[in-house]
Amino acid sequence: MSTPASDVLELKVRGPLPLQGEPSRKAVRRWGQPLNAPMREWQGKRVWLVGASSGIGLACAKALQAAGASVVISARELGALGEWARACGVQGPPVALMPLDVTDSLQVKYVTRQVAMGGQVDLMLYCAGHYRAQRATEFDLADMLRHQDVNYNGLLRVLAEALPVFLQQGFGHVSLVSSVAGWRGLPNGLAYGPTKAAMTNLAEILYMDLQDKGIGVSLISPGFVATPLTAQNSFQMPALLSPEQAAQAMLQGWAKGLFDIHFPKRFTVWLKLMRLLPYRLYFALVRRFTGL
Repeated sequence: MSTPASDVLELKVRGPLPLQGEPSRKAVRRWGQPLNAPMREWQGKRVWLVGASSGIGLACAKALQAAGASVVISARELGALGEWARACGVQGPPVALMPLDVTDSLQVKYVTRQVAMGGQVDLMLYCAGHYRAQRATEFDLADMLRHQDVNYNGLLRVLAEALPVFLQQGFGHVSLVSSVAGWRGLPNGLAYGPTKAAMTNLAEILYMDLQDKGIGVSLISPGFVATPLTAQNSFQMPALLSPEQAAQAMLQGWAKGLFDIHFPKRFTVWLKLMRLLPYRLYFALVRRFTGL
């Protein structure tokens, strides 16, 4: 069994309190340790992927199954996955398919119970998402709310049912697929970006609340990945990755025990630096490089 995250990053002070302004010895000793328990071995593990019928989610499901994990996929449209799932059941760890619309609270409750009844859940990955480019000059309220209902409210519905399962287990890992679009405002991201910003903030708080309960939390922030969603973009996407490359980056991040898993670094590191810029400079640079 993997080491709980609370044993990996222990900042509680034991014994005499340190002097004011002086960190405890345990905090210093543990500072370089990963924020989560590294997940390197998937043989015998059971993972639940929500919204993995295509793109990053499906590529990740295939990578985890190939690594030895038993996989449960929940999504609205699963028809195209039936043949692959049947083949997996014969040649390796099983793949279970459970239809799920994350905007339906009753469905979320039912499917979560079915997943929990099937055995322990070592990893839950939320990758359900909706994206359509939108600008304020063409404000579409219905689509704005659709983004919110799938990307963020859907996540909340799943967490409301899944977190009690993890807390009862006393172990497991929750991973959320966000986006670099949530780091700062970007053109065409009027509907999409705010939902990812909310998800990023939520993941940070989940980590702080759950780390001492033995439950890991990680945040996945991809750059541009060639998926049915990004196929809508009419502009050239820098550092474009395949879904398979994205899945490998995710597995590498989990293996290192990272909280913040972002890729490709040649693109995301620059975006992280741009988060530090004052607004006047940031707005000017974004306009220059996007032409918008």
